[in-house]
Amino acid sequence: MLAVVLVGELMAVLDASLVDTALPTIQADTGATATGLQWTHAAYALALGIGLITGGRLGDLYGRKRTFLLGTDAFTTASLLCTLATGPASLIAARAVQGAGAAVMIPQILATLHVTFSGSARAKAFGLYGTVTSIGSVAGPVLGGILTQADLFGLSWRSIFLINVPLGIATVLLGHRYLAESRNRHALRPDLLGMVLSALGLLLIAYPLSAGGAHHWPWWTFTAIATGVAALVGLVFQQRAKTRRGGSPLMVLSLFSNRPFSGGLTAQLVLGLLSGLFFMCWTLFMQQGLGLRPSRAAIGFLLLTLAEIAGAWLAMAAVARHQRRAPQAGALLAALALAAFHLLAATYGTGLSTTAMALPVLTLGLGLGLIGAPLTDLTISRVGDVHAGSASGLFNTATHLGIALGVVLTGMVFFTHDQTATARGSEVVDAFTATLPYVIGGLLITWALMFFLPRATPRPSRL
Repeated sequence: MLAVVLVGELMAVLDASLVDTALPTIQADTGATATGLQWTHAAYALALGIGLITGGRLGDLYGRKRTFLLGTDAFTTASLLCTLATGPASLIAARAVQGAGAAVMIPQILATLHVTFSGSARAKAFGLYGTVTSIGSVAGPVLGGILTQADLFGLSWRSIFLINVPLGIATVLLGHRYLAESRNRHALRPDLLGMVLSALGLLLIAYPLSAGGAHHWPWWTFTAIATGVAALVGLVFQQRAKTRRGGSPLMVLSLFSNRPFSGGLTAQLVLGLLSGLFFMCWTLFMQQGLGLRPSRAAIGFLLLTLAEIAGAWLAMAAVARHQRRAPQAGALLAALALAAFHLLAATYGTGLSTTAMALPVLTLGLGLGLIGAPLTDLTISRVGDVHAGSASGLFNTATHLGIALGVVLTGMVFFTHDQTATARGSEVVDAFTATLPYVIGGLLITWALMFFLPRATPRPSRL
């Protein structure tokens, strides 16, 4: 069962970044414009982001196994359609269906782990979940480049989508056999109005954040964001009214009265924001600032991932006894690593070597590994099984909205110092060093928010 849901998670995470290194080849082959190329990437991310809350609730209503398999079916079918796409429009449409399938599939993974495991076994399962997510996010661009360059069977970029088909079919077949069904037995009919308000609000916020920079932030972007916020406020009132009438709302508002859930959800939102901000800036710093080739820059991501995996495994053993102290230690360790990184970049500038970066990068990865799995576990561990899908959908939504906000902050913070995206050398290094204090400050905010999580388990007294 664990293998089945983790393969589903791996496919969804890979496809968020798998297409990046194949975009130039896709453009040359399909004749896509710059806007079309952008939406080849954005269609997946937006469909995923706006559908997670609804996907989580569908699992509560109709069964997490059934919903996971439905989402995997849609994701696999859309992957085949991506392979068969004849032009930019059909590829973008298929990518949107892929994202929608992933949005239905992903919340069931955390919810299934939550209702299946308990205690230390649950911590280990969440640790593996975090490990797979880390591997997928780094392996995506690397695998996309290898498959595109290999030109398997003359398919060129199409092979990056075709590999999902056998994986998806195997996941569905094994899922039918090994997954156990779980659901909210007290759920009523689906909240269609809530689903519409949720999707509309998130779309009106996410689209301007994705496209506003390319259009130099015209008036309509701010109007759309304000309308999206109004839709989400209306969603809250609608959910309260539906709850009072004894209906089955899209979001279980009582979850937010749970201190660990509210604090952990906010911490995850901030952490996602920091990820969106730091990793894009770090990529530009290594390639445009230090002049490293993409393959050389990938070594930095590899070191970070290995250290993050080590941190996740260490966290599995630590969280059972130390509870919130484990992710809090990770946040402080990551902040310390970035402070050292800032000192090195400010001192050596464009002469900073990859060897000198190794220790801060490893320390940063270890810190992030200590945060990921424990934060997930401690945030939703005390949520009742009947609302696990809703909690999982909200948690994943916080992650993806945070990343979108982080990308926006990249334009506001990084490009304030680096005025052009084509700058090189010392200008990019200066922009990177100016960005790091914001990331460090965000990690300290994350550390403070974790005080809402459960305290350390006291040791038994000795008599």
